[in-house]
Amino acid sequence: MLAALAVAAFATVAAKKSGDDPVVMTVNGHDVPLSEFQYLYQKNNTQQAEQQPLEQYVDMFVTYKLKVADAEAAGIDTTASFQKEFAGYRNELARPYLRDTTVYNRLVAEHYARMQEDVDVSHIMIPRGQDPAGDKKQAEVLDSIRSLIVSGKANFTDEALKNSIDPGVRRNSGHMGWMSAGQYPYSFEVTAYNTPVGEISPVIQTDYGHHIILVHQKRPAKGEVHCAHILKLTAKKSEADAAKAKEQIDSIYNVLVNGANFAAVAKAESEDPGSARQGGELPWFGAGRMVPEFEEIAFSLSDGETSKPFATSYGYHIIKKMESKGVPSFEEAKGNIEMLMARDERSRMPEQSRLQELKSAYNSKLNQATVNDIYAQVQANNGLDSVLYQKLCNATAPLVVVGKTTHSTGEVFKGIQFNTKYTVDGAKVWLDGQFAQAVDRITLDTEREALSEKYPEYRNLVNEYRDGMLLFEVSNQNVWEKASKDKEGLEKFFNANRGKYTWENPKYKGYVVFTTNDSLEAVVKDYLQTHVIPADSLGAVTKREFGRDVKIERVIAAQGENAIVDAVAFGGEKPAPSGRWTNYFAYQGRIIPSPEEAADVRGAVTTDYQAELEKQWVASLREKYPYKVNQKVLKKIQ
Repeated sequence: MLAALAVAAFATVAAKKSGDDPVVMTVNGHDVPLSEFQYLYQKNNTQQAEQQPLEQYVDMFVTYKLKVADAEAAGIDTTASFQKEFAGYRNELARPYLRDTTVYNRLVAEHYARMQEDVDVSHIMIPRGQDPAGDKKQAEVLDSIRSLIVSGKANFTDEALKNSIDPGVRRNSGHMGWMSAGQYPYSFEVTAYNTPVGEISPVIQTDYGHHIILVHQKRPAKGEVHCAHILKLTAKKSEADAAKAKEQIDSIYNVLVNGANFAAVAKAESEDPGSARQGGELPWFGAGRMVPEFEEIAFSLSDGETSKPFATSYGYHIIKKMESKGVPSFEEAKGNIEMLMARDERSRMPEQSRLQELKSAYNSKLNQATVNDIYAQVQANNGLDSVLYQKLCNATAPLVVVGKTTHSTGEVFKGIQFNTKYTVDGAKVWLDGQFAQAVDRITLDTEREALSEKYPEYRNLVNEYRDGMLLFEVSNQNVWEKASKDKEGLEKFFNANRGKYTWENPKYKGYVVFTTNDSLEAVVKDYLQTHVIPADSLGAVTKREFGRDVKIERVIAAQGENAIVDAVAFGGEKPAPSGRWTNYFAYQGRIIPSPEEAADVRGAVTTDYQAELEKQWVASLREKYPYKVNQKVLKKIQ
């Protein structure tokens, strides 16, 4: 939804000047611009089966704004819980405006382009370092290995076996096989696709380590296949057991050739427990998802065809290819591409691009003189500790400049969490990072504050959400929650309108006591007959005395509405026991011809009482807060 709203918002190039956005009404001193009223009026009409007359909507809108005014008067908008929730939503709503959509769309398109091709690769991976300096050293080590291979002084496979920490290297000598888009970390994938056939990539870094990639070949993407298989394991088995597995798979193949059902045989014979339960069925897969031998056979089959037995490192397989599909259309793939992007570094790239634009536009920068002074204090203090940190939190020297606003050292440091002591060198590295983050953070905060002026659609959405939050809370306090908690008021309302609440048939009103056996039923009956227990304590008392083997339910039902009530109150046939509650009996019950109290018709009375409270509340609001509608401005939308 937010993405769609963002598209609409970006189409609005600038906020209207005040002269183009006149005040349509004033409610308790707050002006409502015509643009806000029109936005909500049009939105309301799109949600209605028939367009609501303007006069009727104006009256409803005034009530809406009066309730918001009442919430503000009650201070709801100043509570910590409200401000936290509202800030969270506002920041979420601002995200599309703080993202470079050109970069985002390019990344989506680039991924889809990679989906058109599969790449056959080998790689060497060595560990990352303990810190940035260690990472640099490890990258240099791998780069020297690459130089040896490129110069012909070393062999890629030999170096992979000697140096790679990939767990599969002993099995595949570094050869990963065919890969498709979306299968590996983004930086690895991009490098593999961008490296020409026959060449070795520069050293790259992922969360898993440092890599070099050798590209063997490329081919048009084969899409995905949907298969079922039967497996007889040979991994870690003796030669005799492996030979027995071969005999078993050949026997199974003969059974299939003679017409046996593949799914039934897979359930009975396959030693892949995950797929066997599904009749051998595997999820859809594309290039690089399976071991090479399995993948090659799967893609070579026609839809509906069953393979002959073949071997992989896991054992002997038979595959039935059920169906296949090519690369999906862009529209079909886009959602999945966006989910993949949200989970890797691409999720930050559009925001980083937009941030650089904003920093340039606002001329965001550090005051270098203040930075130098801070570093001098760190040097004189022989590092950064809590005492110096507190001193900097109170400093007034200008540190960050964004646009026309200067932010002091104290303001910046109060936004920095400090929980350890740093040496002089360590403090400089840490402070460099904190200062860069502060410039970024203040730049983004400045732009967020400016969004309402730049984009009327955004401003209207933010105002709508804020007012909606206030409306919900103040309505809950004055109507919904009040009606449910005001037992005295509810009862009074019921008595004043008793004639409105009637039944077609008498109802049983009382309790049904459930027990788990005959003997316990007798004990509970005796206990209830010999003890005076307040109605609101029945459940607690019986639980205390008899534990979980007794439960009590308050019921009110007419004949035919509840089988158990029919049995205990209306002479009906006792229904068969359900679960552990084998015995039950009526307690303190009687048949009544009509409701006696509000609790007998709580739902209906509560709804009506809420309507009455709403009516009274709105009437009081119209007396309490001044409001005025500018009919001349209103005519502009008639």
